[in-house]
Amino acid sequence: MADKNTFERRRLDNIKRNGALLKNLGVNQQAQVIHDASTSEPAKKRRKVEKTNLNLPPSRTSARLASTPSKPTYNEDSLAAAVVESNAMPKSKYSKQRTSAKVTKFEEDTDTKPEMPTKDLAELQASWSSWEPVAPPPTRNEEGTFHFPSHPDFTPNKSPEEVLREGCFGGSYFRPLYSKKLGITISNDYLELPPSWTTNLNTSSYLTSPAYNPEINKFKVACGQSIEQWEEAGWINHDFDVRGWFQWYCRFFMGRRCEDDERQVSRWKKCVGKTGRWRRMLLKKYVAAGVGEVWDDGEEDQEEVSPVMHQTCHHWAFCVTQDVLDEYWRTGK
Repeated sequence: MADKNTFERRRLDNIKRNGALLKNLGVNQQAQVIHDASTSEPAKKRRKVEKTNLNLPPSRTSARLASTPSKPTYNEDSLAAAVVESNAMPKSKYSKQRTSAKVTKFEEDTDTKPEMPTKDLAELQASWSSWEPVAPPPTRNEEGTFHFPSHPDFTPNKSPEEVLREGCFGGSYFRPLYSKKLGITISNDYLELPPSWTTNLNTSSYLTSPAYNPEINKFKVACGQSIEQWEEAGWINHDFDVRGWFQWYCRFFMGRRCEDDERQVSRWKKCVGKTGRWRRMLLKKYVAAGVGEVWDDGEEDQEEVSPVMHQTCHHWAFCVTQDVLDEYWRTGK
C-alpha cells in the first residue's frame, strides 16, 4: 500500500508540474481560445454547393431509418469490426432513426508493431506522467487545420478537446481500463488533460462511462474495436500510451514528443491524411450519393452519408469540411 500511495503522490505531482509547464508554453491559453470559439460563436450556416459548377447530379432526400449497430464496441483504431446492416427498428421518442452502414471490413494497419515494454511496472507507470511538454502549441489556419512545426505532414482539423466535447468513443475512452498485458487497471489518467478541455463536461458520460453509449457519439453510432482488442492484437505501445492513438494525440497536442510519434503520425496519414483510406472512401460515398453539402448529424431532410465512417474519422481528429468536399468534387483528390 505504501508503494501504491508513493506512486500516486508522484503521479499527481507530475500532473501538477506539467500543468504549470503547459501554462508557460501557452497550451492552456490556446485550449481556452478553442473552447470559447466552439461554445460562444453561433453556428455558421452551411454554404450551399453550386451544382452547376460542380456538375452534381440532382440532390436526393430520404426519411431517416432507424437502426443501431448490433454490437457496440470501443473504437480505438479501426472499422475492422463490421457494423451489421439491419432493417428499420420501431422509432422511439428517445432515439433518432438511422440507417446503418453495410458490413465493411477494412484493411488492418500494416505498420511495425511496437515491442513490449522493457521497463519494470513501477518505472513504466511513472513514465506515463513524468514527461514534460517541449513543443509549442500548434497553429490553426482559416480552414480549421492544425499545423505542428515538428511534423508538418500531420494536419488534423479537430483538437482533442473538440473530439471529446462533440462526443467520441461512446463516452468510455478514459474509463478504468484493465490491461491484460500489464496485469493492472489504469484509471483517472484523464486528470492530466488541461482543465479547460473538460470544464462543464459531464465526465461520467463523456469520458469514463463503463458502458459504451453510441448516443454520446457525434454521429450517434458505434463503430470499431475496443482498446482491449487492440492491446491483444499488439497495437498498443505501453512505453508511451496505454490507451492508444487518442491518448497519444492528447499528449502530442499538449507538447510531448516521444519515440512513438512517427508511428502514430504514419497511422493517422494512412487513415485520414490527404490520401488516407477512410477519408478517401468517405468522400467517394458523397460523390456516389450525389451529395454536395457536408452532412452533419442533426440536419433534417438532408441525405445521410455513412455515419459510421464519419464517426471513425472524427475519432482520428478529422472531419469532412465543405472546402475538402468541394475540392474532391473538382479534382477527385
